Amino acid sequence: MPLTQGRPSRPQPNILLVVFDQMSALALPDYGHPLVRTPHLSRLAARGTVFERAYCASPLCSPSRYALLTGLLPSRIGAYDNASELPSGVPTLMHHLRAAGYRTCLAGKMDFTGADQLHGYEERLTTDLSPSDFGWVPDWDHPDQVQPWFHTLQSVAEAGPCDYSLSLQYDEEATFKAVQWLHKAKASADPRPFLLTLSVMQPHDPYQALRRFWDLYDHDSIDMPVLPAVPAAMRDPVGRRMYAMYDRGEFPVGEIEIRRARHAYYAMVSYCDELLGRLLAALAALGLDRDTMVIVTSDHGDMLGERGLWYKMNFFDGAVRVPLVMQGPGIEAGRRIAEPVSHLDLLPTLLSLTGTAVDASAANLDGRDLSSGMTGGLPVRGEVLGEYMGEGYDRPVVMIRRGAQKFVYSRGELAQLYDLGEDPREEHNLALNPAEAAPLRNLTDEVEGRWDLEALRNAVIGSQRRRRLVHRALTSGRVAPWDYEPRSDPSHEYYRNYGNDGPDPDRSLRLPRIP
Repeated sequence: MPLTQGRPSRPQPNILLVVFDQMSALALPDYGHPLVRTPHLSRLAARGTVFERAYCASPLCSPSRYALLTGLLPSRIGAYDNASELPSGVPTLMHHLRAAGYRTCLAGKMDFTGADQLHGYEERLTTDLSPSDFGWVPDWDHPDQVQPWFHTLQSVAEAGPCDYSLSLQYDEEATFKAVQWLHKAKASADPRPFLLTLSVMQPHDPYQALRRFWDLYDHDSIDMPVLPAVPAAMRDPVGRRMYAMYDRGEFPVGEIEIRRARHAYYAMVSYCDELLGRLLAALAALGLDRDTMVIVTSDHGDMLGERGLWYKMNFFDGAVRVPLVMQGPGIEAGRRIAEPVSHLDLLPTLLSLTGTAVDASAANLDGRDLSSGMTGGLPVRGEVLGEYMGEGYDRPVVMIRRGAQKFVYSRGELAQLYDLGEDPREEHNLALNPAEAAPLRNLTDEVEGRWDLEALRNAVIGSQRRRRLVHRALTSGRVAPWDYEPRSDPSHEYYRNYGNDGPDPDRSLRLPRIP
């Protein structure tokens, strides 16, 4: 195994990156939830470092994932919405590690849009669950027009236990292939360390929980939202936009549906924990656990009915606070970091922890290296930036989270300012308090100085127009899909009477090893 460039005394660790979809940190026991059960994640957290206030860079799948993988704010790479491309010329974590001698592999979803379906991954084991074309482009030219692919509350109205679903099928396949890949990697002659990413769909809606996980929870004990739905006349701009987008009266939702949806979500979280447990068991069985750094996170959270809101697409903590747990070589055990951190920090931190020399292409990242705070060194000093440029709005929304303060701003709308130390549920918008006029003005000036919001809005609208045109053209006549199609060659994996002069495929994988 090659040695690191920055720390020559330590071999480069393997990396297992596990990304769940729409898993809110607020719904996890290691972040204070009293009901939800995640024994594997909790054991991992006890052996590693927990970031108590980790935030995604955008409360939407693709922009969040692109920011996580590049260390760059979505606006800097054109990652405006779920139908945005990640430019092939932007280096990702996978590019940096692969150039430093790593194998890179993806099992599951990453919501890549466009012709490049790898972005530095050397191998990809499954197709994506979502389309890879431009069919989900928002339309800020007509922001009040309801698109057929918008969320509705059908997921809430139909929530409950299930015996089989598309999400279950996909997550089982992705996890099985990830475990299978670990066994093959251990048996192969390739000496390189690896970065393996498992990214699954759950606990993203629809809220359909495998029955045995549903049965872990007493239905009557499921907690209801702390903050009830807001009457129409009292909704803030965020609430008005969200209700208009996905709550149009087609699917009435009351206490029964809300409790069932939350019950299903908690059960789905426990299912995700079991998937994590399968990977951790494989690492242990293969003797890779001591040499592998494990990172667990999610692309964004879920409001789960708080304020009457569901899913994501806003900057309340339920939507943007994500789990971030790291364990492995060089990471202190039992450490909890309370300062706000960002997904943007993951790339520079992993490059540091693996001793990977930072290329000039990574010199202008938006994230920070957190490694010293994870090894007993200097404390982390937290500041988090966030952006949203997707459906439901007609102009950019940005966030600054610094210390206990959160500021959310969009031109032409009432700002949001919360002191999360005094008001962790974000019930009191200090922007309405005349005594906060000076701090509010300073934060507004800071935002206007950091972002050229009018130029950004024009860039978003221009991108939307171009992508809608391209989609209309590419779905006319003969269609050449961008969706990834995994390839396999069973002739070298099973017994064959031709071209198989390599090692016995059974003996190379069997555990325990045969002398």
